[in-house]
Amino acid sequence: MGAPKIRVLLVEDQTLVREGLRSLLAFAADLEVAGEAADGEEALAAIPRLAPDVVLLDIRLPRKNGLQVLQELARKGSVPPTLILTTFDDDTLLLEALRSGARGFLLKDVTFEQLTGAIRTVAAGGSLIQPALTARAIRSLSESPARFESSESPEPLTQREREVLRLFSAGMSNREIGHALGVVEGTVKNHVHNILQKLGVRDRNRAMLKAIELGYF
Repeated sequence: MGAPKIRVLLVEDQTLVREGLRSLLAFAADLEVAGEAADGEEALAAIPRLAPDVVLLDIRLPRKNGLQVLQELARKGSVPPTLILTTFDDDTLLLEALRSGARGFLLKDVTFEQLTGAIRTVAAGGSLIQPALTARAIRSLSESPARFESSESPEPLTQREREVLRLFSAGMSNREIGHALGVVEGTVKNHVHNILQKLGVRDRNRAMLKAIELGYF
């Protein structure tokens, strides 16, 4: 008996696109479409009912957009592995989606192999963002009067620093991170400082993108 298939929920309001995705995924022997939703409300109802391994989520949706779906799931503490698939190419959206719990972010011009590979990566607990998106996002964040380039070969993060990185990438404050880890706020500030220094970046947004680029997520 073979390994169980990866069950995917398609959340897309355009019927033709949704049907196309379903037909494409049928060619992947290890994937199956567990269900479909045409808007954000349908997605929120379907996710707990179907318990998919991966949610393929469009951002532009009626009755709650993709970000609102992620944010509501996050409030309930139940964000499934989610892969954002969209034509909307925006760096701010990328960061917001990641902070809201998305594990991957692809534009709709990806190939079949890129899409199925991303689904497998996310299902296995990894994260995947098209390199061009990450590089462009870092570049756009750096385009300011005080331009700052990240280090090419950053020093590896410790296990605790990785924990702090994941928590602040989820939008938690230093105080909230301290409470979660059982340490004082000052200790968290020191960890954040070390993370930024090691990654060669100057703020949390750049740290998050650099960490994605380096495979920490």
